[in-house]
Order: sequence, then structure tokens, then C-alpha cells
Amino acid sequence: MKHIARKRFGQHFLTDRAIIEAIVEAIAPQRGDAMVEIGPGLAALTQPLVERLGHLTVIELDRDLAARLRDHGQLDVIESDVLKVDFTALAHAPAEAPGMARRLRVVGNLPYNISTPILFHLLDHVGVVQDQHFMLQKEVIDRMVARPATSDYSRLSVMLQWRYTMDNVLFVPPASFDPPPRVDSAIVRMVPLAEPPAIDLKLYGDLVQTAFSQRRKILRNTLGKWLEARNFAGQFDLQRRAEEVPVAEYVALAQAVQ
Repeated sequence: MKHIARKRFGQHFLTDRAIIEAIVEAIAPQRGDAMVEIGPGLAALTQPLVERLGHLTVIELDRDLAARLRDHGQLDVIESDVLKVDFTALAHAPAEAPGMARRLRVVGNLPYNISTPILFHLLDHVGVVQDQHFMLQKEVIDRMVARPATSDYSRLSVMLQWRYTMDNVLFVPPASFDPPPRVDSAIVRMVPLAEPPAIDLKLYGDLVQTAFSQRRKILRNTLGKWLEARNFAGQFDLQRRAEEVPVAEYVALAQAVQ
């Protein structure tokens, strides 16, 4: 029976075979990789991945789709909201095959309505991640990879760039899906930095959120008050707007406040 896409789950199923092949090539799965797919849907990407991997863990919220996926002998199906999945625990679970890598390779066509919360959730588990390849709304990826002093440079840019190198690797038009979304999509590759700066992530997140809370104002009106409340006595140029400050300066400020 044909599965009808459910709007509340933000379902858009990938159907373009050429795009699917290009995505698989970009991911370059190797047999034995510990890979987790978020939102496999109708398994358009799942099947070519598992053919190369031998085994794949999938996370699916839709119970009807999860039931279908359980009939596949090479899939470990987690029926859950991805925001409730403990990826660190998943990485430390017993390997399905001898010699399986325990650093996770995470892939998926992320629901556009909760893509940012998923990215932040995975940031909490980045220590067990080898890499991430996600289908996202193109404008979200533009923000993720944006450079300072551009209109796309945002809280999302600063929160992710301190921890990952990221590349927009493939454009995906609406016609590649059923039903077609009203936006362009793309594939982003996210690779955790091997030696990330040591910061308090909660404090850093609070700092960055405060800085971008009123991005049209200079930082003296927003971040300045936040720093005063913490008795910060160091040097930081507050006569700039949030989008003018490079990631490295936000990181250094978070370290100084600590």
C-alpha cells in the first residue's frame, strides 16, 4: 500500500535515482562503518547504503514506516523521535559485526521543520561522531557555512563552525522529491574538528544567543550587558554587530569569561 507523506512529520520522500546515487557517492560508505540514518522514510537512500555497508541502524518516528523497515533483515530500527536518541550510548552499544567502527557516521534527509534542533542535539554527542551528511533546506546550509560580515552569518554559523568543518556538497532541486517541497535543498558534509577548542558549550551557546538576539544593534546593547553581569574585565570590541565577529573571537571570549 502506498504510504502518504505526513505533513506533521515534514515528510518529503526522495525519488530521483541520479540524486540518490550522487548522495551515496558523496557519503562513500564502507563495509563495517557504524552508520546511523535519521528518517529513512521509504528507504530510497537506505537500500543503496545498506548494500555497501552490510548493516545499518535507522531512526524512524513514523510507526507505519518503522514497521516496514523492520522487515528488512539488515536494518536495526529505532522507532523514536531523534531528539530523544542518545547517540553516545548508541556508539557504545555492542557492535553488530566484528571489527565494526564505533565512531558513528550519521546521515539523513532531515525534517526541515526541526532540522536546527537535530543539529544542536547532535552537537551534544559530537565526541562519538566521525562525520555527518544531511539533506537540508539550502538556505539552512547557507547559514551553516556562512562567513562573517555576510547576511547568512548567524547564530547557527557560530554554534556549528567552532566544532565542525562544513561543506555544501550537492544541490537538490524540489523535483527530486515526492511531494516536492517549496524550497531548494542541498547536502552538507560536517566533519568534527580533530582538536576543537576547549569551551563550556552551555556558556558558549548562551553567549552566542545573546549576541544575535538583536543582530541589527551593536553588541554593546546586548552582549555588553551579558559581560557586565559576569564581571568581565577583558578586552572585546563591542562596537560591532554580531555578524561582524569571527567564530574564533566568540570562542576566545567564551574561554576568557570562563
